[in-house]
Amino acid sequence: MSVSELARRIDHTLLRPEATADDICRLCGEARELGVAAVCVNGSRAGLASRELRGSGIAVCAVVGFPFGASATAGKAAEALDAIASGASEIDMVANLGALFDGDDEAVRADIAAVRHVIGDRGILKVIIESAALSDEQIVRVCEIAVDAGAEFVKTSTGYHPAGGATAEAVSLMRAAVGERAQVKASSGIRTRSDAEAMLAAGADRLGTSRTMQILRGEG
Repeated sequence: MSVSELARRIDHTLLRPEATADDICRLCGEARELGVAAVCVNGSRAGLASRELRGSGIAVCAVVGFPFGASATAGKAAEALDAIASGASEIDMVANLGALFDGDDEAVRADIAAVRHVIGDRGILKVIIESAALSDEQIVRVCEIAVDAGAEFVKTSTGYHPAGGATAEAVSLMRAAVGERAQVKASSGIRTRSDAEAMLAAGADRLGTSRTMQILRGEG
């Protein structure tokens, strides 16, 4: 895979809560230079990123319910609606993991479906399942719920959970669970080109990382 082909599989990410407007502008400038698929930012920065990337063909992705997924469904839907109105065309929402552990699959589905509903046909929905915190059975179950609720992607991790980030094993399991019905995004802990290639080989369609420049330059 060429450097440019790899770049088009990456969401160039900056989710630190202390990130300034200048940091977001720098992120978008790097995204233009590298030719990535998207930038991934907090919802309050979606408008700025959209303005910075206008005409570039690079998508703006905003996170919703981040990083815990434990906020009320109405709040998640409002976040998603605001991000779309601000120029985001992709939403990465965190699933309700507490409901998943309760065994309340309908609550998990309804949470995702509510965000899907407000996005409508204006954007892509990715559902973060925090794979490192789940059993294999839970990974399969939440992937199936997400697809049934209308998600176009399932995503491994927020990068903020102490259980860890993406693994090739989790990506492979998620790929098998969704088949051709949805895509898989691997995120958190992807620091080198070999990490990126391992995730793609395991079945990831998209990668989320803050180390895009180092990966594309082949730096360790």
